[in-house]
Amino acid sequence: MRNVLTAAAILLVGASTPAHAQGMGSTPSSKQATITGTVVDVSCKFGQGLQGPDHKMCAEICADRGIPLAILGNDGKLYIPASPAMPGDAQNARLKQFAEAKVKVSGKVFEAAGANAIQIASIEAVK
Repeated sequence: MRNVLTAAAILLVGASTPAHAQGMGSTPSSKQATITGTVVDVSCKFGQGLQGPDHKMCAEICADRGIPLAILGNDGKLYIPASPAMPGDAQNARLKQFAEAKVKVSGKVFEAAGANAIQIASIEAVK
């Protein structure tokens, strides 16, 4: 479980850190996209297999404690939310109300180093 948390934290920070600060020399390419999927508690989902409506309260508590929430897209990809405003600006507050629920998220999507990140412009519940 600790490995999942470490990987998620690296993805979260790495996805939102400017390229020049990472020594990469260029900003990763991005595209505007709309993703439909489920907001998941990264630690419980991948470390323990916990998910679904019965896990909502636990996911909210984990989010409050800094465990990253992410969007598991219907395409099977995990999208780590990254701040468009300031590097390191956590996005859990925006996603918490949607924990373990289906959402439609629009924004700028980045694919780099085998990871996916999204700068969320809009998010809404899907019924």
